[in-house]
Amino acid sequence: MKTLLLGLLLSLALAGCSEKTDQGARSAQTKEPAGDPVAGKVIAERDCKACHGLDGRGTAPAIPNLAAQPERYLVESLNAYKEGKRTHAVLRDLTGHMNAADVRNAAAYFASLPPVAPGPAKAAPPAPYERGKALAQPCAKCHNEDGNSKTPGIPSLAGQQPSYFVVAVHEYLDAERKRSPMHAMLPRLSRAELESVALYFASQTPAQRPAPPFGDLAAGEPLSAVCSGCHGSHGVSSDAATPNLAGQDPLYLLQAIKAYRTTRKRENMRAYVASLSDRDIENIAAFYTVQKSRPAEKGQTLVQDLTEKCNRCHGPDVQNPAMAIPKLSGQDKDYLVMALRAYRDDKRESSTMHRMSLPYSDSIIESIAALYSSQPAR
Repeated sequence: MKTLLLGLLLSLALAGCSEKTDQGARSAQTKEPAGDPVAGKVIAERDCKACHGLDGRGTAPAIPNLAAQPERYLVESLNAYKEGKRTHAVLRDLTGHMNAADVRNAAAYFASLPPVAPGPAKAAPPAPYERGKALAQPCAKCHNEDGNSKTPGIPSLAGQQPSYFVVAVHEYLDAERKRSPMHAMLPRLSRAELESVALYFASQTPAQRPAPPFGDLAAGEPLSAVCSGCHGSHGVSSDAATPNLAGQDPLYLLQAIKAYRTTRKRENMRAYVASLSDRDIENIAAFYTVQKSRPAEKGQTLVQDLTEKCNRCHGPDVQNPAMAIPKLSGQDKDYLVMALRAYRDDKRESSTMHRMSLPYSDSIIESIAALYSSQPAR
């Protein structure tokens, strides 16, 4: 049991960034005795090899490779459990029984090992955008291929915020919204597949719409002032969970706003809509219909763009053994997925860079993990 638990300790100790300039610089300046790889090998032989082997390779999916990871990073990760900065009751208890020398020695041993040899090559999974494009084909019958609906009462999906899209789909599935026969296909999609469809539509360019046959645009503009606090100026949201209203089908907008009076469960919306007359709602819908929108995401290049951000700290040209930044190349894919989800879900402390780069779905996280795991370890 002790062997397994300490193996888990080290496996969960490895993921994520510290602040590169601040925390890393402080680490480099800290005066500590050097770890002893020979003493660390004794700890690894006794406690770690069941999960990580003596070569530092994870022995099962979701167990990280420790070989050649920066010693400073491993030390700080273990100490994070000791200090409660990483939440895991058993791991915190175990690290509480490790003295500073034990931590340094175990870290020094694994850091001294050569990178793990690459495993069998695996086919790269399809990019989320391309996956979403393929899965979205049945939607074209009602919403058009690029998500710009041409049927009155059918919402446009082009440029829509991706997190909102996923939430809205679940509201249809949970009968919180009126379902159509086409919605029968939705339960067959996994969450990652649904997120890929959302990314595809979010990346399409919304078409400019003409004024609808009802409503007064000029009268609708001042009424929309309250809406702009959530939905953005002129109905273009900056929040992935809040829908864009600009350029939306006018009849759909009219029906949706009225639905918040009765069936749709958003108390803030209901409180505002309840005070509006039918004429007010027509004016608001007319105003938003003619506003110019834009794509909410750049799904075609999103994974590449995020990886370039990651490489500012994790790329081959910036690695510094004195800094507490892990190597991602060649790491176990399942472990990277688990770790990145933990940062996204605030289950681990994260830097500003994480909060900028990882408000993303499982489909994006899986693609980033697959990319790094397929690279040669360094």
